[in-house]
Amino acid sequence: MQGLDAAEVEKAFREHGANLNFAPEMAEACVIAFDGKTLKGSFDNFNDVKAKQVLSAFAVDTALVLAHIEIDEKSNEIPAVQKLLAELDVAGHIVTCDAMHCQKKRLKPPQPPTRI
Repeated sequence: MQGLDAAEVEKAFREHGANLNFAPEMAEACVIAFDGKTLKGSFDNFNDVKAKQVLSAFAVDTALVLAHIEIDEKSNEIPAVQKLLAELDVAGHIVTCDAMHCQKKRLKPPQPPTRI
């Protein structure tokens, strides 16, 4: 297993998971849960390294992890979920996420032009 390319293994698992859960002949929607976890013992206080965080897409029906990605150190789950949603074909399925994903992007109102 050490000689395998991690990216290729991840790709193969994602394809396998997609074939199991998103088959066109399935009449009902699958439930896919997105959840982030902090990896226990992955922090290093001596070297000031924060704990690693991973986001997983979990198929509830089959208890299968469809995909997972590492969350950037200076980020949170929100961009990671958006990235996985773009990579996975979840159209027609039920997707659940934590409450932190119930945010509205605040837009600044347009400013009137300045007169000189």
